[in-house]
Amino acid sequence: MTRARQDRVLSLLVREGDWVTAATLADVLGVTPRSVRSYVTAINARVEGIAVESGPLGYRPGPHVADAQQAGGDAGTPRDRLHTVIRELLDSADGFDVYEMSDELHVSSATLDADLARVRGLLGGTELTLERSASRARLVGSESAQRRLLSKLVHDEMDAGSFDLVALRRTLGDNAAGADTLALFKTDLVASLGAAGWFVNEFGIADVVTHFAIAADRVSRGRSLDAVAATPTADQQEVAAVISNLAEKHLGVRLGDGDLQHLARLVLTRVVAPGSRPPSGEPAASIDQRVEHAVREVVQQAASEFLVDIAHDDFIERLALHTENLLHRSKEQAWSRNPLTRSLKSTFPMIFEVAVYIANGVHERLGIPLFDDEVAYIAMHIGGRLERMRRADQHLTATIVCPGFFELHELLRSSVDRSLGQTIEVVGVETRVDPDWAAMGTDLVLTTIDPPISADRIVRIQPFLTESDVEHVQAAVARIRRTKRLARLRSEIEGYFVPSAFVRGVDAAPGAEGVIRELGDKLVSEGVIDNDYVERAIDRERLSSTAFTDALAVPHALGMTATRTAIAIGIADPSMKWGDTRVQVVALVAFSESDREAFQTVFEQLVEVFSERDSVQRILRRASDFSGFLDELVAVIDG
Repeated sequence: MTRARQDRVLSLLVREGDWVTAATLADVLGVTPRSVRSYVTAINARVEGIAVESGPLGYRPGPHVADAQQAGGDAGTPRDRLHTVIRELLDSADGFDVYEMSDELHVSSATLDADLARVRGLLGGTELTLERSASRARLVGSESAQRRLLSKLVHDEMDAGSFDLVALRRTLGDNAAGADTLALFKTDLVASLGAAGWFVNEFGIADVVTHFAIAADRVSRGRSLDAVAATPTADQQEVAAVISNLAEKHLGVRLGDGDLQHLARLVLTRVVAPGSRPPSGEPAASIDQRVEHAVREVVQQAASEFLVDIAHDDFIERLALHTENLLHRSKEQAWSRNPLTRSLKSTFPMIFEVAVYIANGVHERLGIPLFDDEVAYIAMHIGGRLERMRRADQHLTATIVCPGFFELHELLRSSVDRSLGQTIEVVGVETRVDPDWAAMGTDLVLTTIDPPISADRIVRIQPFLTESDVEHVQAAVARIRRTKRLARLRSEIEGYFVPSAFVRGVDAAPGAEGVIRELGDKLVSEGVIDNDYVERAIDRERLSSTAFTDALAVPHALGMTATRTAIAIGIADPSMKWGDTRVQVVALVAFSESDREAFQTVFEQLVEVFSERDSVQRILRRASDFSGFLDELVAVIDG
C-alpha cells in the first residue's frame, strides 16, 4: 500500500466533493475495490477523526480531510525512506556507507540497494550521477543540479502542483524553515514587489518560495551557489535586495551573490509580469526578435488551423514576453508548476489543444522542452484572449411575460437586466394575460403567470425578482446551454463513428502507443488515414497526454489530413494507464481538412460527455458491442 495511492484517493474525493463508489475509485486507480477500502482505512488512521466517510453510496470527504492531506507519512514507508536517503546523499559530499545507513533505517541492505536503484531513476535530466564504490554511495554533480533534484522531490510531494508548505518541509527535513515562516516570507515578498510597482503572479510565487526554502536550507549547510560572471541588471539588483532583506528577517540567513542572483532571476521570469514596470530611467525591455517572430508565426498557424481568433498584436506580444521568460527558465531547467493544469485540460480541452500546438511550434523553432504545466500557462493566455473576444450574441435570448399593471413589467425587466444581464438578453416583453406561448421563439421565457404548458425553457418567476428566481433562471440557462452544445454533437457524431473500428477489450499491455496503433490500423484499413497519421498521433501523444478526463483519452494527430473525419473507439476493461492517469475509453479521432469547423464541437463535447462519471459507467456497462455503445452514448446526450 503506497501513500501515493492514498493521496490520489484523497485528491479524487476532494475534487468530486460528493459520494464516489469504491468501484469507480478502483477503476481510476487501476486496483480492486478491496484495495480502495484499505487505502481509506490508512487515510483515516492519519488523523484523529474522520478524513473519509463511508456509506452505502461509497466514500466522500469527511470533516478532517484537510488534516489527512497535510499529515506526514510513516517514516518507514518507501517514499519517506527514499526522501531520507536522498537527503543524506545531498547533505554529504562523501555520501554514506550503505550498511550503516541500512542499520539506521532498520531495513536490509538489499532493501536499501532497491532504494538506491529508485534514486537512479529520479536522476534523469538532473545532470547528477549516483556512484557506488564498495559500500559507499554518493551523488556527483553541481550544486545547481542537486537543488533541481530537491525541487523535483518537492513537486512530486505536492498533488497536481498545488502549493503545500507542510509537504515542502516534509521533503526538505525537520531542520528546514517551517510553514509559518515561509508563509510570512511569501506575504512580505508579494507586498514588497507590489509596492515596487510589479504585477505579481501568485501561481509563480509558489515556485519561488520553494526555491527560497531550498536555498536557505542549503546555505545553512554551507552549500551556496557560485555567482555568475554576468553583471546583474538593475531589475535583478532591486529584486535581490528585497530577497536578501527578507531572508535575514525571517530566517536569519545571509544569502550570497550566487543565490541572490538565482532567486532574482526566478522572480523576474515567473512571478512578475514582464515589462510591466521598467526601472526608473530605463526603457522597457524589448522582446527578442527571434522569439517574437517564432511566436507570431506559430500563433498565425494555430489561428488558421483551429479557427480561433488569437492572431492579434497585443496577444502575440504578451505571449512572446511569456515565451522569452520560458526560454530563460529552460536554460536553468527552472520550470513552473501550474495548479490549474488538470482542470484546464478537462474543462477546456480545445483551448489546451491549441496551447499544445503553439507549444510544439515554439519547441521546434526555439528548442524549448514541453511540459504540461508550461502548456497550461499558454492555455491561460489563450483562454484569456478568447474570453475577452466573446461576442454578445453568445447570450441566450429571453421573453418576459408580465401582465400589465402600471409600470410593473418595466421594473421587472430592469431587475432582470441588472441581475442576469451577463447571461441573457431580454428581446421581448408580453403584457397580456393570454399571450401566444407558441409564438415565443426565444431560448427562455420568464413568466410571472402560470403557463399552460411545461417546458425546460419556461421559468416561473415573481413580479418582484427574488434571489431564488435568479438562481432558477441561472440553472435553466446552464441546462439550455448544455442541451445546445450536446445537440450539436448529437447531430454530427453518429456519422463520424466507424462500426468496424470499435474494440471492446483493447490490449493494454503495449501501453498508450500500442492502443493508438491498434485503433489506427482499423482506420487505415477503412482508407480514412494512412500509417503516417498513426505515427503523428503517437508523436502528439508524446507532447502531452491526451487523457482529458479520468475516463477518456482522445489521441489524434496535430495535422487534419484524414480523408474524412472519423472516430475509432477502444474500451479498456479494466482501466488502463494513460500518461499519469488511467482511462477506460480511448477515442482515436482522425480529422479532415474539410471538417475543420467540426473540430471544436466534436472535441469539446465528446470530452464533456465523458467527464460525467455516471454517464461513463452507464455507457461502459451496456456497451458490449458498437450498437450498444452508440445507443447508450446517444441516450446520455439526449438526457
